Amino acid sequence: VQLQASGGGLVQGGGSLRLSCTIRGSRNSIDVWAWYRQAPGKQRELVAQISRDGSPTYAEAVKGRFTVSRDNAATIFSLQMNSLNSEDTGVYYCNAQDRWFKGYWGQGTQVTVSS
Repeated sequence: VQLQASGGGLVQGGGSLRLSCTIRGSRNSIDVWAWYRQAPGKQRELVAQISRDGSPTYAEAVKGRFTVSRDNAATIFSLQMNSLNSEDTGVYYCNAQDRWFKGYWGQGTQVTVSS
């Protein structure tokens, strides 16, 4: 399974960005699709995830602002980020976990929110 993230960039506070992650390989074994981020000097943290049944979960800090989604074929999953603020700055990573709890990571994509 290979993941490739795209869509990061520089945005002003209050703006929006959409991240996408393309999955190649044995997609049928994936049960959870997730986005993590790592701010400078901080540990990587879970931002949002969506399960096979479509149920999303969000970190408290992003609830009401971010939306995670995936297409029916599970080839692409996305993170729509609205009302961005400086605390959202960091490197965002897409992740997929298969039914055997093995995780796969995409390369990070930088999100920078200017105040």
